[in-house]
Amino acid sequence: MSGGVKSQGRVSVTHFTQNNPQTIKLLSFNIQVGIETGSYHHYLTKSWQHFLPSSKRKLTLMRIAQVMSHFDLVAMQEADGGSFRSGFINQVEFLARKAGFPFWYQQLNRNFGLMAKHSNGVLSRHEPDQVAFHKLPSMLPGRGAMFLTFGEGAQALLVVVMHLSLSRGTQNRQLMHIRQLIGEHKHVVLMGDMNTHAEHLLSLSALKDLSLQPVNEGLQTFPSWQPNKGLDHILVSQSVKVKQVGVLDLPLSDHLPIAMEIKRPLPMQQA
Repeated sequence: MSGGVKSQGRVSVTHFTQNNPQTIKLLSFNIQVGIETGSYHHYLTKSWQHFLPSSKRKLTLMRIAQVMSHFDLVAMQEADGGSFRSGFINQVEFLARKAGFPFWYQQLNRNFGLMAKHSNGVLSRHEPDQVAFHKLPSMLPGRGAMFLTFGEGAQALLVVVMHLSLSRGTQNRQLMHIRQLIGEHKHVVLMGDMNTHAEHLLSLSALKDLSLQPVNEGLQTFPSWQPNKGLDHILVSQSVKVKQVGVLDLPLSDHLPIAMEIKRPLPMQQA
């Protein structure tokens, strides 16, 4: 980040629990449909939870909701929209209600009917003026981005929540599409599981002309039990004043959540 930004690497959620009316707190979290993963062998031993309900899933979601309750705007990836595997619980709505968010939005990206509903989600304490869902180009359909606009005109804040594909070529096409949709917006926050490192996003992708703030080292989010890759990001325009950023030491998924505190944007200031 630019000069004066406090980057803390891996931290406890307590670093983000203090309320400050001058700031808002952002969180991005790939929740892996509520499957708690602590090692690579869990991908095998817990793989059935991607298809079948588990009695432990709701407890994990409750722990996730407790973390989310400290934030003002939450982006989530790999949420289930209410199917057999989740006990027909819409996880976006469930987390919104348990964490006390008045506004929640779900983007259904892959609909396998009763078996699975792969979704992105957003929880917010402020009602956006506009919400739009966009499909992202992919050989295998099922990737999307959510665009939330707070305010109008030159001071409007655009928040983009995404979950990008794994392959670099597809990521580049998806980022080109996102860049076109961003257009001339000057105040932008990009959040999500981008499945690539910040250096590529900032310097080599279609986002490079947005003049996003550089990212400090020490923000690895994957795998949660021994993180060595920074795949989850919150990237912001130069106009956004960042107070602190850190990865939360909360291995409740195979990804760690990333958090950021920013100066409260003008459209979110109380009248």
